[in-house]
Amino acid sequence: MKLAISGTYSSGKTTTTLALSHLVGITATRAKTMREILPIALPGKTLEGCSPGELMHLSIRRIMERSVKESHLSTFVSDGSALHEWVYGMVRVRVGMHPKEGQDFDIPRTDSVLFFEDMMVNFGAIARDYAKSTYSEFIHLPIEFPLVADGHRPVSERFRALSDELLIKTLNELDIKYTIIGGSIEERLEKIVKLYGFEKQMSIDKALALAQEDIAATFREIERVEKLHYGTSLAHGDGEREWL
Repeated sequence: MKLAISGTYSSGKTTTTLALSHLVGITATRAKTMREILPIALPGKTLEGCSPGELMHLSIRRIMERSVKESHLSTFVSDGSALHEWVYGMVRVRVGMHPKEGQDFDIPRTDSVLFFEDMMVNFGAIARDYAKSTYSEFIHLPIEFPLVADGHRPVSERFRALSDELLIKTLNELDIKYTIIGGSIEERLEKIVKLYGFEKQMSIDKALALAQEDIAATFREIERVEKLHYGTSLAHGDGEREWL
């Protein structure tokens, strides 16, 4: 089984994916986050400072990394999917590159916006084909947790809602089987285990603790790289359920 954990920003994808991996002994895959890629791919840039072309650059890097990691595995659970890079780009075509809370209007369709849309539509053909041919099923996590205010999610609640809608719409269009699973992380894990008949390798509490250790280790590495390239960490906030 090649299972993708779907959902928009701060839906709990990463924690759910890593905890499920530990809980049932299935390999977890993910693409590096934008925050991880930026210092190497676009030194000195922040996500807010990226142009449409640079955003495409980062998206292509992410889908390439996914394909390399997932190509040789017969079974895995993916933190997000190839669709996510495309969906976030398509929503930015509508609401702007870095929508702020309270920005509830669609941006004017200027020549530059139409050009960006054309890039994303063509990128989407690749992302959609990859998702259709790669993933067996999706578990979609609805928006139930607040958006983490850590300075690394330059999006609004409307952006999250539109992204969620487009993800579901695309899964239906591609006729990819998906199940919407909500509740707390613990409740979600129980439901996923029951849905697929997985055998638990440990308690849910232990799996969640290991997932949090994984996330903490990743953030330490991200901060180390940021300090190397920027002289300081760009971290904000008190912690996260997931990263993008």
